[in-house]
Amino acid sequence: MRRTAAGLLLFSLFSRAQSGQVPEAKPLRLAIAGLVHGHVSTFLRTARTRKDVEIVGVFDPDPALTASYAKSNGLAPEVLFNDLAAMLDRAKPEAVATFTATFDHAMVVEACARRHIPVMMEKPLAVDMTQARAIEKAALSSGIPVMMNYETTWYKSHAEIWRLVKDQKGIGEIRKMVAMDGHQGPKEINVQPEFFAWLSDPVKNGAGALFDFGCYGANLMTWLMDNQRPLAVTAIAQTEKPAIYPHVDDEATVLLQYPQAQGIIQASWNWPASRKDLEVYGQTGYAIATGGDSLRVRLPGRNAEVARPLADLPPEGRDSISYFAGVARGQFKPTGLNSLENNVIVVEILDAARQSVRTGRKITLAK
Repeated sequence: MRRTAAGLLLFSLFSRAQSGQVPEAKPLRLAIAGLVHGHVSTFLRTARTRKDVEIVGVFDPDPALTASYAKSNGLAPEVLFNDLAAMLDRAKPEAVATFTATFDHAMVVEACARRHIPVMMEKPLAVDMTQARAIEKAALSSGIPVMMNYETTWYKSHAEIWRLVKDQKGIGEIRKMVAMDGHQGPKEINVQPEFFAWLSDPVKNGAGALFDFGCYGANLMTWLMDNQRPLAVTAIAQTEKPAIYPHVDDEATVLLQYPQAQGIIQASWNWPASRKDLEVYGQTGYAIATGGDSLRVRLPGRNAEVARPLADLPPEGRDSISYFAGVARGQFKPTGLNSLENNVIVVEILDAARQSVRTGRKITLAK
């Protein structure tokens, strides 16, 4: 059943049209918790152009930052809050999208759980297992869905890899996975000052590139391994640009050991260009995804790679807003890449990787 649930995330997930269900007439009452995660800019712009959501509240403790976003996005004064509890109680949102520092995710989830409000947040789930377990406990005790948002969730290439590997059994059992994620560095690509401030803070971010981009590979590998926890984690990390990142790593490599497979996560703020690429090697073939729209495969009996056509994702599975609206309205639950189960394991992997970097040893995960 687990494989089926994971597969539903990126394809064959939504059967509402076939079942005759009609979308809700009223837009989803959506609130924003936090403005320091740079992805909030695109999210707000997109949300304001849609008819299926209504921004009813925006919270950040920094009045100047709140005022800046209000001006650039045409937000009315009555939807602006500098207190999270006040926003939740007065705006009465149906759902909350979180753009705080990772360290503050648990605080937002616990506040929403007390009010039975579904939550979505940017990756990763938490900075350590203590916070991950606190989020898990709040979600389970209140019954609210908690959804993670990774850009790579909505990649057609990843949906096709799942079809090839899991549904079609096209390359045999997985033996090795390699994920390469990152960019030239937060400072180098000119992220917002408030974003850079916490990304380069080892407490608020958990680490540097290790957490910022290591989470993508951990998320995808956990998904492809059907939420199987690795046996052990080994990692190295270093800082190539100490003048810019004196307190966190900017280069990390993580090795995941499974009973019959290995995962290699390459997370970097030193790539010459932005990349989110995934390679999956099976017993008899392989698949290489370059970004979301390119997939090359070598199948059994073939002497060369070929480009593989990619099918469109269902409408509700093409972006975070559409998917989260369905989750908040109870039309489906977060599964696979988005799920809390997967992302607690992701934090366990990152936590172990950080410990491995600190101690210089392989970290065996408790059974």
